[in-house]
Amino acid sequence: MKRIILFLATNLAILLVMSVTLRLLGFEGYLAANRMDLNLQAVLIYAFLFGMGGSIFSLMISKWSAKHLTGAHVIEQPADATEQWLIETVRRQADDAGIGMPEVAIFESAEPNAFATGANRNNALVAVSRGLLQRMNRGEVEAVVGHEISHVANGDMVTLALIQGVVNTFVIFLSRVIGHLVDRTVFKTERGHGPAFWITAIVAEMVLGILATLIVMWFSRQREFRADAGGARLAGRGSMIAALERLKSGEPAELPDQLAAFGISGKFGSGLKRLFASHPPLDERIAALQRGG
Repeated sequence: MKRIILFLATNLAILLVMSVTLRLLGFEGYLAANRMDLNLQAVLIYAFLFGMGGSIFSLMISKWSAKHLTGAHVIEQPADATEQWLIETVRRQADDAGIGMPEVAIFESAEPNAFATGANRNNALVAVSRGLLQRMNRGEVEAVVGHEISHVANGDMVTLALIQGVVNTFVIFLSRVIGHLVDRTVFKTERGHGPAFWITAIVAEMVLGILATLIVMWFSRQREFRADAGGARLAGRGSMIAALERLKSGEPAELPDQLAAFGISGKFGSGLKRLFASHPPLDERIAALQRGG
């Protein structure tokens, strides 16, 4: 909750600074002089409510939506020795990481993968695929669980959602401003908004959205290195490296788009595609661990 309040305060401060800066630079005066009646404060508030509000709402329902999207079932009473061991492993690592005991779930997939989510580090969800339990030995599973526990302890789900909210706010704000300027200066619309505003705003939002995605995905890749290091501390460097090596031998279980960034492994590419990848290549993650990162 403190992190959410801090990000909200930071976002509001940035918006306030932007508003004051535009006023000091005479931007509002320029708009008024050219009969462009744009209320920047109203646009900023609108952008904040929709940009940040959507991200926070998604974060708040993240556990519920993850369960429904993947069909993961929470282990209430362990059905066998493997589930009992999994519960005990998560409890031990959560204690070591200084967080509350997460809910532990299994989702049905023959391929290995795992994810963690939740709006609160003391009330999170850690889920592993059936294939991960079957294809990895216990040392490797323990490392994967440590990776996910580290995501929770680092507050990565909250931070990623709030960064997304910040960039969404600026995408919405700037796209509306660009649309208004084009509508008034190029197409000479004098009152209200003509079709040019909506078309320009949509195009600008798409372009700015791509640039915003680069920022969010960069952060997502950095947090994977930190979570790997956390998994190594909780389960041992050798086990973490072995788990990543095991993931290299096959395709990870595919997660819904809303959860793809939270899996232990995800799709990555080369060249420009790499800039839009949520995960670094496994070889780079293994190399970072071998260097002691």
